[in-house]
Amino acid sequence: MAIWLTAESRVVVQGMTGAEGTKHTRRMVASGTNVVGGVNPRKAGSDVDGIPVFATVGEAMKETGADVSVVFVPPAFAKDAAIEAIDAQMPMLVVITEGIPVQDSAYFYAYSRESGATRIIGPNCPGIISPGKSNAGIIPADITQPGRIGLVSKSGTLTYQMMYELRDLGFSSCVGIGGDPVIGTTHIDCLRAFQDDDETDAIVMIGEIGGDAEERAADFIKANVTKPVVGYVAGFTAPEGKTMGHAGALVSGSSGTAAAKKEALEAVGVQVGKTPSETANLMRVLLSG
Repeated sequence: MAIWLTAESRVVVQGMTGAEGTKHTRRMVASGTNVVGGVNPRKAGSDVDGIPVFATVGEAMKETGADVSVVFVPPAFAKDAAIEAIDAQMPMLVVITEGIPVQDSAYFYAYSRESGATRIIGPNCPGIISPGKSNAGIIPADITQPGRIGLVSKSGTLTYQMMYELRDLGFSSCVGIGGDPVIGTTHIDCLRAFQDDDETDAIVMIGEIGGDAEERAADFIKANVTKPVVGYVAGFTAPEGKTMGHAGALVSGSSGTAAAKKEALEAVGVQVGKTPSETANLMRVLLSG
């Protein structure tokens, strides 16, 4: 089983004809993803490795039955690309693009909530993979295997590291939700989906400094999650007031610190590692016990 992305998912790529879009489309196809089309109005009628390019998301959905779109377009065009997919009622929109202005992300996120038809993952994220089934985004497909652990992470590189650390146990789905101030799918959305998934036995949650998403996730875990959860919070050594990497990773006073997040999670029974490797070992012990 997997959450949201399965072997039956039919994926289109907005921006497939660009350098990044072409490269990662080939990687997705190589990992078994059913990529059925691309979208670029200027190159409609052409193809990439035999995969047809359509003028619009709506046309691509009509012709291929696509139910997932992955966005590889420059930041200036990402808002329009997202709105086009939402207008077409694309069920899931994975926005890989980084550097999108916050007001643009806020606009298309609010627009998706109004329509109620489109789940957004990202922006500024590595995407979602259900190992052995499908891969929508830029997550390396060959560093883990199918298994029964669910992973949700703000950080792309830490997503990859955790997948590799626990490669012998494997994952049902891994979701990189992105670290921007405004994102679509949250830790809580993923926790709820993993809790409801019969083939996910345990959950790894990776957060980072800034904001209060992890504290809110802790409240949700306390009230709704019965499966074991282990966690890691990136940024224990980050200086106060400095933005670290992701646009959302800004600490102000005691709010948003790694220590505060670790404390909130541990208070609801989540074991939190001091390093990614320690977190992986906590999961290993949990599943062996």
